[in-house]
Amino acid sequence: MSAPESKMAVAEIQGIYGPFTFSEQLLQKIWAQGAYDQSRLCATDGVGIKVINPGKWNRLAGPDFKHARLQLGQAGERVGDVELHLRADDWVAHGHAKDPAYRNVILHVVLFPPRPGQVTRNGRGEPIPTLVLLPWLQHDLEEYAAEAAVENLSNQTETGMQDRLRQMSTADLEAQLLAASNRRWEQKRHFAGLRLGKVGWEEACHQTALEILGYRYNRVPMLNLAMCHPMRDWAGSSALPRDEFIALREQKWNLSGVRPANHPRKRLGQYQHWIQACPDWPQRLLDLGGKLPQVPANESTREVRRAGELSGWRVRLREAITGSAMGGTRLDTLVCDGFLPLLASRRDDINLFGLWYHWFLGDLPGRIVTALRQIEPPGSGAVVLCQGRVQGLLGWMIEQELADH
Repeated sequence: MSAPESKMAVAEIQGIYGPFTFSEQLLQKIWAQGAYDQSRLCATDGVGIKVINPGKWNRLAGPDFKHARLQLGQAGERVGDVELHLRADDWVAHGHAKDPAYRNVILHVVLFPPRPGQVTRNGRGEPIPTLVLLPWLQHDLEEYAAEAAVENLSNQTETGMQDRLRQMSTADLEAQLLAASNRRWEQKRHFAGLRLGKVGWEEACHQTALEILGYRYNRVPMLNLAMCHPMRDWAGSSALPRDEFIALREQKWNLSGVRPANHPRKRLGQYQHWIQACPDWPQRLLDLGGKLPQVPANESTREVRRAGELSGWRVRLREAITGSAMGGTRLDTLVCDGFLPLLASRRDDINLFGLWYHWFLGDLPGRIVTALRQIEPPGSGAVVLCQGRVQGLLGWMIEQELADH
């Protein structure tokens, strides 16, 4: 569906804390970024599909992507358009078969499977291959939706919610942030568990680490690289040199606005040093999991960090798990978005919510951190900002935005 058509379609899907919406625009973004497993794609008729180029995203009338380059089955490369819908029925509902603007569509991409025997046909009655993207997605639908909401909030110039927060009493604000933080934690643990179920412990650790090292702009190509080159390709003396191993021309890196310190080549170099120093780091992390301090979430961060020696654990994780290759806020993000959710999903005998809550900030949207500082009640200068508190505000803001719409 093109942008000017009636309204961008959305699907309401049940999530772990209630329904959420998944839009056709988000599906288009996933296609544009290549945020799906491209190694084994096939159409509903079993024909293999190789995406050489997804096409140019068309924000005007007509097919969603123009001039895509695809290989369909054993035939040679084809150039044509790609149309995306949440459901296959939308092709007919939107009149595409009778619209000459869609005569060059060579692939129909849908999120959900069509009815048995359902075929997409062009105006000449010829079948168009249909690709169901759902089985090939890298994440759960709710995770895509959550990440899109975080990005949307990060890009806003004004939140419009600080006045609403300031109207709460201190006790109510604390309760709201703690509850929203717990929901964010459970979502992260749930998503980590889904990845574990798909690829196992070692590859889940490997994929999660590289995805996080992609930062905001290169998470997708980093994850695709991890999926194409598992842990065994990186570990040991047979690992290829970095410049040869990472052919930047073959990856869709987004380098616009990326600081030199965050360049994918630099981050991949760090990960190679990490692997060489600790080739068994997933097992080390698993062994260390039971020794991590289990601390309460609803107590002073300053006191919890002191009593639980969290600064010491920060150093220990840096040295024992990453071989000192990672540090600073990137390490904190690895701990909170990767290590702890993965451990909590793998081991039911430990409760890591309190540790996650009081951990150091990491790479979180700067505007969310600033907003939290601005709503702190007068005289609360001693409050130490922590991962859970900022995640709680972020989660609360996402929930409010979704409710308002």
